[in-house]
Amino acid sequence: MKILLWAECQKLRRSNILLLALFATIFIAAIVFIGGKTTVDGVDFVENNGWYMATTLTWATMFILPAMIALIGSYMICREEQDGTIKHLRLIPIDERKLTAAKMSVTFVLSVLIYLLLFVMTFGIEAALHFSALSMKTVLGFLKMYLIQGGSMFFAVSPIIAIVPYAKKSYWLALLLAEIYSFSGLFMSMSARLKTFYPITAAFGVSGYYDTTAQNRIYSAVVLALCGCLAAFLLAGLNRNQKGKAHEEDAV
Repeated sequence: MKILLWAECQKLRRSNILLLALFATIFIAAIVFIGGKTTVDGVDFVENNGWYMATTLTWATMFILPAMIALIGSYMICREEQDGTIKHLRLIPIDERKLTAAKMSVTFVLSVLIYLLLFVMTFGIEAALHFSALSMKTVLGFLKMYLIQGGSMFFAVSPIIAIVPYAKKSYWLALLLAEIYSFSGLFMSMSARLKTFYPITAAFGVSGYYDTTAQNRIYSAVVLALCGCLAAFLLAGLNRNQKGKAHEEDAV
């Protein structure tokens, strides 16, 4: 398993997709900062302590990062099939279930790291603007929130990561589907009930971004876990289909 994880990391290093994710993360942080310079009653939004870190987390989750996470995950799963290298891997042979598990594990880690990078950038801006107003409790609270949000977002988009290769579509479709999926969270958040059960907004409840009851937080966590189970089911079916196809090719 360690070798598979190492191999997937090496493949990503040779790809530009991480640079795209980095650009998207910097872009959303910059856009929120520029928007925060809007003055209301003589005060910029960004001058309010904690506003920038809280707002960036919302905008990034609703507009950018879920799509990037889904794209990375689908890219990692689809590339061997689309490039034709999966045939060579089957000659080794390689356990495709472990290979898929390694890809999803790397995607999960990257999801958390992307949100950690976003936290580092937003904290740097907050510290530059009003360092004396930031308490250790506030900083650690936001750090915890960002990390949990990153992990939760992986589970929220995992069905999209799985369904694209299952349907034998291009991994760019994952970007489009996840963008629509995350943007819809804006409308779901208007309902107290829907935001508890819609995976994108459920992640905010699990991370502690908004106040909710312990019961609703459990419901949200269960929804995210079900998303992960659905993704695992689809990927298991994908592996069975690929294995059956490989046997047919060998028979021919």
